[in-house]
Amino acid sequence: MIITLLASLFVFVQLNCENLFDCSHDKGKNDTEFLPDGSYRWTRTRYWQKLNRTAQTLLSCAHTEEQFIPDMALLCEVENDTVMRDLTRRSLLRGAHYEYVMTDSPDERGIDVALVYSPLSFKLLSHHAIRIPTVSGMRPTRDILYVKGVATGGDTLHVVGVHFPSKRGGEQHSQPFREQAARQLCMTVDSICAASPDARIIVAGDFNMYCGEKAMKTLATHGLTDVSAKARGSRGAKGTYRYHGRWGSLDHVLVSTALLPCHDSCYINDAPFLTIDDEKYGGIQPRRNYMGPAYKNGFSDHLPLIATFKMGD
Repeated sequence: MIITLLASLFVFVQLNCENLFDCSHDKGKNDTEFLPDGSYRWTRTRYWQKLNRTAQTLLSCAHTEEQFIPDMALLCEVENDTVMRDLTRRSLLRGAHYEYVMTDSPDERGIDVALVYSPLSFKLLSHHAIRIPTVSGMRPTRDILYVKGVATGGDTLHVVGVHFPSKRGGEQHSQPFREQAARQLCMTVDSICAASPDARIIVAGDFNMYCGEKAMKTLATHGLTDVSAKARGSRGAKGTYRYHGRWGSLDHVLVSTALLPCHDSCYINDAPFLTIDDEKYGGIQPRRNYMGPAYKNGFSDHLPLIATFKMGD
């Protein structure tokens, strides 16, 4: 039975799920690594374990004992509608009665962006995907997900979810691709603000960029504030991602000027079960599901971001 969520506090989560694939081949997609006979030996047992691990992660992001689920979560690296249906209807998350919308992108691996939300705190009005035009040398990438609805307190809320191109091929080679994605994102935000100058907008996702990078700075010139820039965990996480012993945040939550006064907090969930000791560099690191082809039975190589808002103020 679902209990009534707190009316004033809106809890938003951003999470890169780390390769949340099903066990079937999607025609035209390069997903063969995540098949039972693929290099990752992705069996149904591992798939269902992964679904429940993802559900555990989201449930652990509840802000208080009374508010036992987040109101909304932006998920990256989810393969298709089957995965999202299993996650919301058949995993440990089924009692939350989440609804979801997602993209169907031209990404070669078949990974997409999805938004799950509680119908008790968000009423969906519309949603659509926005294609990112490619530039020279750029592979097709994930679409931008645009969602509009009414949140707790009666506020119209616009949510824009992204998963920018990775650093595959090196920083210098791939930087123009992320800059292209950022340009399309800025156009999307500008069009929302042109129609509604006081629009309350959340932009979130895996940007594959750190705070100081050029394209991230460009977003600030379009009225967006990165409320996750100084987010930290309670157990030592200084970012959502760790590479060679160094913390950094590739994941971000940004808000429009109109929503900024409603922002309450932003922090990283580094709960003990989501991390392991970093034996090589010291400290902790995300408890990932794979290390190369080696199965680690973990959660994700990214930690979740939690942003809270006092809606209706």
